Amino acid sequence: MRRSKVEIGDQRTGCTLHLWSEERNLVRRVVGTELRGNVLRVAVLKFGSARPTLLEISAEKERRTPTTREETRVRYGKLLDRVLHRQWPDWRADAFRTSMDLEKSFGPAYARGMLVQGNRAWAVIGVNENEASATIDGILTFGILWLQHCRGTSTKRVVQGLRVVVPRGAGVLTLSRMAWLRGGEREWELWEMDQRAEELEQRDLRDQGNLTTRLVHLPNEQRGKERFAESTARVLALVPAAERGLVEQRLRSGAEMAFLLHGLEFARARIRALEGSFNRAEEVTVGTGASETQLTAENEPELRALVAELFARRRPVGDQRDALFRMQPERWLEGELRRNLAALDDTLDSEHCYSQMAAFAAGDRGMLDLLTVAEDGRLVVIEVKADEDPQLALQGLDYWVRVRWHHGQNPDPATGLGEFQRHGYFAGVRLSDAAPRLLLVAPALRIHSATEVVLRHLDPRVEWTLVAVNEGWRNGVKVVWRKRSGV
Repeated sequence: MRRSKVEIGDQRTGCTLHLWSEERNLVRRVVGTELRGNVLRVAVLKFGSARPTLLEISAEKERRTPTTREETRVRYGKLLDRVLHRQWPDWRADAFRTSMDLEKSFGPAYARGMLVQGNRAWAVIGVNENEASATIDGILTFGILWLQHCRGTSTKRVVQGLRVVVPRGAGVLTLSRMAWLRGGEREWELWEMDQRAEELEQRDLRDQGNLTTRLVHLPNEQRGKERFAESTARVLALVPAAERGLVEQRLRSGAEMAFLLHGLEFARARIRALEGSFNRAEEVTVGTGASETQLTAENEPELRALVAELFARRRPVGDQRDALFRMQPERWLEGELRRNLAALDDTLDSEHCYSQMAAFAAGDRGMLDLLTVAEDGRLVVIEVKADEDPQLALQGLDYWVRVRWHHGQNPDPATGLGEFQRHGYFAGVRLSDAAPRLLLVAPALRIHSATEVVLRHLDPRVEWTLVAVNEGWRNGVKVVWRKRSGV
């Protein structure tokens, strides 16, 4: 939230809470609040949802002490043991633990073990409601690793599959991911636990009704550049003359233009309504977040010096210890790929390549790294990571599922135009009705060991390619190796 903006609105449906940043957008309707110490507990509803969830806003990044956090996890482990025994009385809980195992990428946030009956077993992994939402959403990756570990070490038992236990109301993302794993309901089960009532409820993998999502219309690039011509000139005047060709102009909407250097936004032009009037005016700001400053005649020399410093420090041969050099590495790599898609695959269409494309689901905005099309008309989803991230495969799957869903909505049989073209994307391109391809891109030495394990468990309908690029990608992207599904 330190990097986000907050707005509380009073609408006909009641109080709304709006949080947004460059990469995420969250809108919730507030139905109740409670203050407990330094934590504001807010009961909220997603759009289209009848069941409230709890959003906790804390003054500290981690409000629990290490001791309290450990005690909570130990109590949860005992609770999980009781609930599992009640749900499956003929099965025995075996070897449940929350200890850290860095070699196998297991952390203490997840309780993991097995349910055993004779020579049969199920791997089980659970997470308690006090963990961060990112931890809860990431459980399936570590569940797949745990299942592989159990199958590799249980020589006397047949491990049938994996049971994942998440807090009540927190299984939507895991459910959508699990539906695209090999084996389906035979190997994968998702259960939601009400920790207060100590009850489990199974989610149906076929229940994908919550995938309701919508695209944002592509703003007209040419009109946007014409509209912001004067503001663009003001921004470029701040940039050293020799470096102006490095500035990337990205039209965020019909009323907003962003200016970036190697993926890092440093200035923005927007059209805003004047207070107390129906008139509108353009404004230019420099910096982002708390440091965002409106450009005026008085502060122009100072802001020009700051921009010059940014361009001097954020360059391919910069100091890797420099904070400005290290910021937003994924956006930097994404920009390099966008300028040279042929380095990944010479069949990709660089003219129709969209970065940071927004799609909304249940009031939240997801930002797709890159979306393009191949010469055969198939859509290509590109997920980019610059550092080790065990969630690379499943995050890429999330966007693939969303793009696939949009692509299949109401195509025109006569023209071949689908939902993407109706929203302004891929103008003049006849898209294939085949499912998209998925490209996962990361530096060769930054691909987490979990990535290939998870990819092997994806449904064969997900056609993926894992692309490893050179470590010196800032000086030009080169492919080191590729691995493809089905090979």
